[in-house]
Amino acid sequence: MKQSFLMVVLSFCVFSQYTFSQETVATPEKYTSHNKGKFFIFWGGNRESFSRSDIRFQGENYDFTLYDVPAHDKPKGWNIDYVNPGRMTIPQTNLRIGYFFSDHYSIAIGVDHMKYVMFNNVRSNYSGYYPNAGTYGELPTSNELTLTEDFLLFEHTDGLNYIHTELSRVDDLSKFIGLPNTDKFQINVTEGFGAGILLPKTNTTLLGKERYDEFHLAGYGLSAKAGLNFTFFKHFFIQAEVKGGYINMNDIRTTNNTADKASQDFWFFQRIIAVGGIFRI
Repeated sequence: MKQSFLMVVLSFCVFSQYTFSQETVATPEKYTSHNKGKFFIFWGGNRESFSRSDIRFQGENYDFTLYDVPAHDKPKGWNIDYVNPGRMTIPQTNLRIGYFFSDHYSIAIGVDHMKYVMFNNVRSNYSGYYPNAGTYGELPTSNELTLTEDFLLFEHTDGLNYIHTELSRVDDLSKFIGLPNTDKFQINVTEGFGAGILLPKTNTTLLGKERYDEFHLAGYGLSAKAGLNFTFFKHFFIQAEVKGGYINMNDIRTTNNTADKASQDFWFFQRIIAVGGIFRI
C-alpha cells in the first residue's frame, strides 16, 4: 500500500513537471515584454512654431532692441532630402540615439535641427540707436520701424540646432486595447524631458555689415515631449510626438566683428514624425 502511494505521488510530480514544461515552451516570453538593455535610433522631420521675442542687437556704434518680433519655420515638405545622405541636414530634422536602462526609462542624446526665420517687411516697436537711421528703407519713427531686408535679415536656418540629452518614459498600451501579439505590433506612449545647448549657424545681414556664417555656441534650451510609438515586428517603429520648450540665446554672432552680437529668448513648439529601430547589441 505504501509503495502504491509513493508511485502515485511520483507519477503526479512527473506529470506536473511535464505539463509545466509544455506550457513554458508553448508561451515563450515576447521580445517586446522588456526594454532594458535595448538601444534605439530615431530619425524624422518636424514643423515648428515660435513665440514672439524681443531681440537686442549690440555693437561698437549701436545698441537697439526690437520688441515682440514674430518668426516662422522654413519647411521642406515631403522631400527626398530626408533620406538623401548628402542632403539630410538641409530639411528640419530630428535625430536621437538612446539606451533603455530599465524597462520603462531611457536616456538619449539628440539634435533637433529647427529653422527660425524672422518676418521681414513688418513694422516693429524698437528702442535704442543705430547709425544712418532712415537709409535702409526702414522708415523709423521715435519708437517704430519697418524690418526691411536692407536693415536686418535675421535667420537661424542652418539651423536653430538644439543639441540635448533627454530622459524618457515608455509604457505599453497594447494590453489595454487587446492587441494579441506585441512582437508583431505594439503601441506605446512616451513622455520625457530634455536640456541642452543651442549651436546655431545664424544668417544675419545687419546694417549692411558682412555676415558671420559659422556655427556658434549661443545659449541653452529646455524641453518636454509626449508621443505615441508604433512598433512593428519587434525592431522597427514610427513615432509621432509633440514637443515644446524654452530657448535662451544670449550670445548670437551676427557679423564678422566679434563686438557685434544679438540676444533673444522665446518658446518653441514642434510636431514630429519619425521612423526608427530598436535592438540589443
